[in-house]
Amino acid sequence: MTQALHRRDSRSRTARGFRHPGRVIAAAFAAAVAIGTGLLSLPIATAGPGRADFLTALFHATSSVCVTGLVTVDTGTYWSGFGQAVILLCIQVGGLGIMTLATLLALLLSRRLGLRARLIAQAETKALSPSDVRRVVGRVVMFSLATEAVIATVLAVRFALAYHDSLSAALYDGVFHSVSAFNNAGFSPYRDNLIGFAGDPWISLPIAAAVIVGGLGFPVVFELARNWRRPKTWSVLTRITVVVTVVLLLLGWAGMLVFEGRNPDTLGGLGTGDRLLAAFVAGVMPRTAGFNNLDIAAFAPETLLFTDALMFIGGGSAGTAGGIKVTTFGLLAYVLWAEMRGDPDVEVGRRRVPGTNQRQALAIALLGIGLVAVATFLMEALSDFSLDQVLFEVISAFATVGLSTGITADLPTTAQVLLVLLMYIGRIGPLTLASGLALRERARRHQLPEERTIVG
Repeated sequence: MTQALHRRDSRSRTARGFRHPGRVIAAAFAAAVAIGTGLLSLPIATAGPGRADFLTALFHATSSVCVTGLVTVDTGTYWSGFGQAVILLCIQVGGLGIMTLATLLALLLSRRLGLRARLIAQAETKALSPSDVRRVVGRVVMFSLATEAVIATVLAVRFALAYHDSLSAALYDGVFHSVSAFNNAGFSPYRDNLIGFAGDPWISLPIAAAVIVGGLGFPVVFELARNWRRPKTWSVLTRITVVVTVVLLLLGWAGMLVFEGRNPDTLGGLGTGDRLLAAFVAGVMPRTAGFNNLDIAAFAPETLLFTDALMFIGGGSAGTAGGIKVTTFGLLAYVLWAEMRGDPDVEVGRRRVPGTNQRQALAIALLGIGLVAVATFLMEALSDFSLDQVLFEVISAFATVGLSTGITADLPTTAQVLLVLLMYIGRIGPLTLASGLALRERARRHQLPEERTIVG
């Protein structure tokens, strides 16, 4: 009897927690940022004398927890071993946190809003049971740690053999870059980030692979692992994520070659093989990874604008990537294609996408554009940098990317605070908004008369 009451109470607490998922997500990330700020404010966290000021600690804690990668001080020289460990821990907590919460919400929404009757029948309480939570969290953690361990091993061997690092240094660098890459954070203990490894495939490609896998999202990776040989059985989420991801990777690769191929300060000074490799990796990183293997400050204006678009789109849902998500962008592309063809329904892989999903995608995209526009206006008013640089910085913060033209440390205090807010909103905003819109969906018992208006 006591055990039954305990299980019932546990289920009720789980139900109450997921009744307002936005509050859970916002509070969890705010708490993590607060703890990270406190730890980075300790004297032991800095390599030099004294301690970091509050804004520096807050900025880097937010950037770490929100897996962004923007910095105002050099990670490898300013922070001590303890400080770097705190940053790495914040990255891991932030990455696992967003994957776990996003996956749990995806499972919750599929039960509440799924098309299959059996899912609805299994969710009479419209809530996740504690066993569901444990199972999902366990899979996310195991998958994340296993992937990071594989990438860290490859990187550590390369650092030790090719760059004559000691075993401890090679292991540290391998683990740091692996965790940072899989969680799409972009932090590196090296002052020039990955520029020194632009022509090294054994460093660049494993990091790029970790970025891509982490950015796909756990539900997509899990489905691909089960049904990669049967694409016809893939869900709409997996279809859109895979197709748009491949297209954006190829576009990013081609765009870097076209826009920067002759720039002597970026790709122009490299040989053919190194140029192809560096262009591919540079095209991967705007998927909210934040590593830079090329000098961003030397990019042509058209490259910056091209990168802005890639960063704004971001990566997959329920993953470590940011942005409005490839599913949002892909779904809007399908909506546009259906409208151009005059189709009454939006179909993806012989499945009809409900109108509610279409409106949610439109709402997320428009709100993202509005937030970026307002933040860019404010940042331009607060700083003396060009519009290209300001827009790049704003989108990088909102999409939790971490790429920068090098102006972050030179921004005034108010502008840096604005970036902190953008990183926080960009990390929790799209997920919170999407879940909130979905959970608010309700059936209406009547419909008003229909009337068309002129559009365009």
